[in-house]
Amino acid sequence: MKVVRTAIPEVLLLEPKVFSDARGFFLESYNKHTFQEATGMDVEFVQDNHSRSAKGVLRGLHYQIRRQQGKLVRVTLGEVFDVAVDLRRSSSTFAKSVAFKLDATSKRIAWIPPGFAHGFLVLSEYAEFLYKTTDYYSPQDERAVRWDDPTLDIAWPLDGAPILSQKDASAPFVDGAEVYP
Repeated sequence: MKVVRTAIPEVLLLEPKVFSDARGFFLESYNKHTFQEATGMDVEFVQDNHSRSAKGVLRGLHYQIRRQQGKLVRVTLGEVFDVAVDLRRSSSTFAKSVAFKLDATSKRIAWIPPGFAHGFLVLSEYAEFLYKTTDYYSPQDERAVRWDDPTLDIAWPLDGAPILSQKDASAPFVDGAEVYP
């Protein structure tokens, strides 16, 4: 597994070994030992999630305030524009974001550490998104910040208005949101 550090070094892009032939392909999407050896992190994943979204759907930017979740995310169908935002007030990269494309063809995987908001925009007709989390979903801890907050300076590759949930459309800007110390 190859590890690529982003502009915010804690956010990682992982490139798994893919074995392809005329029949198709095989890859190990997660192996605790390989992940630990490649990243130097010993994390425990407790929940897997799977979503399917249509083109133009923007999900995010989501996080949990007390039960922080690290996320290992990948796309198994289609393509997304993926974003991680540092919400750790004590961090030198507070309110900074990194963005990259994840797609079924490249099979890249992203590590979004605890303390970050996460979201994605579907670029293909449909996208299926899988992610492992380091803590359980906790509705009382769920938070979101506005996807279009100008202080985040995210260059979403939009062709028109995104399709949003009501929760995401009414999320606060970072300066009014509950964030991490």
